[in-house]
Amino acid sequence: MELMYQVEDKPPLPISVLLAAQHLLAALGAIIAVPLVVGGVLGLPTQDMVILVNAAMLVSGVVTILQCKGAGPVGIRLPCVMGTSFTFVGVSIAIGFEHGVAGILGSALVASLVMIVGSFFMPFIRKLFPPVVTGTVVTLIGLSLIPVAVDWLAGGQVGSEGYAKPANLMIGLLVLALVIALSQWGRGILAAAAVVIGIVVGFVVCIAFGLVDFSPVKEASAVALPSPLHFGLSFPISGIIGMSVAYLVTIMESTGDFMALSDATHRKLTGKKLSSGILCDGLGSALASVFSTTPFSSFSQNVGIVAISGVASRHVVAITGGMLILAGLFPVLGALVVAIPLPVLGGAGLVMFAMIISAGISMLSRIEFNRRNMLIIAVSIGSGMAVTVRPELLSYLPEFAKVALASGITTGSLVALLLSGILPGREAVVLEDETEA
Repeated sequence: MELMYQVEDKPPLPISVLLAAQHLLAALGAIIAVPLVVGGVLGLPTQDMVILVNAAMLVSGVVTILQCKGAGPVGIRLPCVMGTSFTFVGVSIAIGFEHGVAGILGSALVASLVMIVGSFFMPFIRKLFPPVVTGTVVTLIGLSLIPVAVDWLAGGQVGSEGYAKPANLMIGLLVLALVIALSQWGRGILAAAAVVIGIVVGFVVCIAFGLVDFSPVKEASAVALPSPLHFGLSFPISGIIGMSVAYLVTIMESTGDFMALSDATHRKLTGKKLSSGILCDGLGSALASVFSTTPFSSFSQNVGIVAISGVASRHVVAITGGMLILAGLFPVLGALVVAIPLPVLGGAGLVMFAMIISAGISMLSRIEFNRRNMLIIAVSIGSGMAVTVRPELLSYLPEFAKVALASGITTGSLVALLLSGILPGREAVVLEDETEA
């Protein structure tokens, strides 16, 4: 797909703000969901929940800017949104029940060294990803996100009240149709901002029919100041081990996200760039612990926005980081975004996430479809989707294995790497020039 704005382009400020809003709308709900889930399960008081959520938005903004703009060896310098990661939910809850929030944050802080140290080995790890593995992983990322978009479009989780009622489906399909129409037939900013326009129109329709709950906006405080070390830090050995496993999983998932982003932005992903991105991820997670929230990773869903909008400018997504900081300092702004009904986000999310699948298929189209490569693709995607749609498969595994394999992306990636390494006829991989900007 031809890009409207390249990675180094700087669109006019009003246009940049509009384009940045697309990424904010796609990411904010997921960013605050992790601290809400962890805090809710642990039964934290409202004041502590607010601190977790505000810190998540604030630090997400800071790390997003660092990832996009870069500082020395830190930051991949691509349009990458960073936020709290669901990979850490299960282990955080387990640690929290025994050691409290201080145990979660202390364990995450120490274990972030796994990602920080691991970042220096990414040039070697990058060599393990020939095109057949890369394309398979990117396809899996998109496939794993589709159930999320479907649940959004239907109005919540399967079994929840009103799931898939006609009104939800009609609103979601309206947004979906609008995004498709603007992307296909729109020109200039209309095509580039298709996602945010679709979401705004869907939001307005929901307001007109009285389907928007504005209570989060009314309850949100006007200003929230950061609260570093609010919960304190403790360092249980069991918690550090659990978090270390989760960080290893995150390295795999972030590597897949960065590969998908590389393809969407038409930029080569060298081992050096990959190291910079993973290092930023690890340092961002350490910063999150200090500022009283859960660990971070890159956001797959925002890769879909780059793909469908043709806007690859890292400077645009850096503005998204600024918006996240504002949402953390002024929670009422974030609450307004959270008030957007799920079917509205689902309509846009379905096409965004499906675009990641398209990117993966495009990458796979460049390889030779011989028996070996077809086996790698088939078994890897089958394994990843098995875990995604039937997570109960892992019920009797040890806890560390559940954490490691809970993500279909990770499971499928590990299978792809294993098969690529042991099946005869392994592809020669030429690592791109490490000095390329």
